[in-house]
Amino acid sequence: MSRLMTQRTRPIADLEKYTECRGVTLIEVLISLVVLSFGLLGLAGLQTTSLQFNTSAYYRTQATALTYSLADRMRANRQGALNNVYNGVFEDPPPACNPVPPVGGTPAQDLAAWRNELACQLPLGTGQIVRNGLEFTITVQWDDTRGEQPPEQFAFTTGL
Repeated sequence: MSRLMTQRTRPIADLEKYTECRGVTLIEVLISLVVLSFGLLGLAGLQTTSLQFNTSAYYRTQATALTYSLADRMRANRQGALNNVYNGVFEDPPPACNPVPPVGGTPAQDLAAWRNELACQLPLGTGQIVRNGLEFTITVQWDDTRGEQPPEQFAFTTGL
């Protein structure tokens, strides 16, 4: 009998304390899941914003490359550029992308090929060339809103 009495070492008051604390661990786990969920939502928002900025940077890179491409064409045909054959304004609406681009070496064909490249590589991409004395300003414009309202036009301008 002494063995049975020694097995019960905790007083009854201690057991009552444990029954009052039942479920506290479950509440702690639920709170930690809520905190983790908010953290994951924040991470998803950060990823979305990062992707948008990456896409915008890609479009700016394409606009820069296309602008310098036309500048090189104009340098190769300097006499045509000085005769104002490259001058032109933004097309409204922007031209559609032609999968078979025009080829050739005339200024008109260079300009048509450049505008086609703008339409194919930039959303609603268009461009203009303005001459001011011996300086040329090439401006590329595109829509960088990704369907948001109101539409926001971005432009890249360089001088030649």
